[in-house]
Amino acid sequence: MRHLPLLLLAALSLPCAASAQEAPATLAQVLQAQDRDSHGDLRAVVVLRDGAIVAERYYNGETADTLHDIRSAGKSITALLVGAAVARGQLATTGTVGDYWPDVAGSPAGKVVLDDLLTMRSGLAAFDEDEHSPGNEDKLDEASDPAAFVRGVPAAAAPGSVYRYNSLGSYIAGRVVENASGTDLEAYAAKVLFAPLGITRWSWGRDVANHPKGQGNLSLRARDTARIGQLVLDDGKVDGRPVIDGAWIKAALAPRVAIGAADRYADSYGYFWYAKMQDVGGRKIAVYFASGNGGNKIYVIPARRMVVSVASSAYGKGYGQRRSEDILKAILAVDATQM
Repeated sequence: MRHLPLLLLAALSLPCAASAQEAPATLAQVLQAQDRDSHGDLRAVVVLRDGAIVAERYYNGETADTLHDIRSAGKSITALLVGAAVARGQLATTGTVGDYWPDVAGSPAGKVVLDDLLTMRSGLAAFDEDEHSPGNEDKLDEASDPAAFVRGVPAAAAPGSVYRYNSLGSYIAGRVVENASGTDLEAYAAKVLFAPLGITRWSWGRDVANHPKGQGNLSLRARDTARIGQLVLDDGKVDGRPVIDGAWIKAALAPRVAIGAADRYADSYGYFWYAKMQDVGGRKIAVYFASGNGGNKIYVIPARRMVVSVASSAYGKGYGQRRSEDILKAILAVDATQM
């Protein structure tokens, strides 16, 4: 309820991209309509079809070369790196955290099976919407010894039984990939993901122990997040060459947990990836996406052969997520008339 005033403000101040009175006729006009947004924190929208840019616009000082912090959308990239490690035989989702991170073996976290970790069902007392939760993301960020912090988070439910959104699980997943691969997470990403995609510039925040944050704080260009979305759309391939195993992509996007009751912007959750059926002109369209605080999104729309990347700095603002979804819906509505 604490976000209600922000949502009401958003409803009053956001331009209605799909207004019946001034429905944009082209994708470019949808993006241009966002110039009227009064918040000053939308940064970029990039739209791909079949891997080519069909619409692109930057806002409020952003350019095509600006690195932008995508926040928790980075969790979905961590999921891709887990998939890369699985394909290389370095880890298995049936294993436990402790199997790959001996420092936390024996603790509640160490006993969690990776499949439950990747679906936000670790059972650990970690809930980012509760500042008093022992495993809350702010407490993790402030920890002087991250490994000790992870060991100290108690169990709150049986693993696999309850969905609770938290950053702790994706941080742990990043550490698991590092240990299983014997490689720094950022270096691993550079080799198995960024280089094949032609991504040459990024910035990745690290914890006090100098480990990249698998839970987020990864900064990328909007075109590069769109490239990642295209990789997912193309079943893990780039120019026909496999980069991430296609079976892993399908597993990551599969609706493993129904979360519509807890998240108005999603129907289900997979391996750190969301899914929602969007109603566009009476037609249901499946959308898979990475999502970060402030409205940062990588939308993948298989039925339209499209990717929509949204960069936004509305961190902690209730309207950020809604604005991004509104932009997506407007793009899908216009695109339907051009099919």
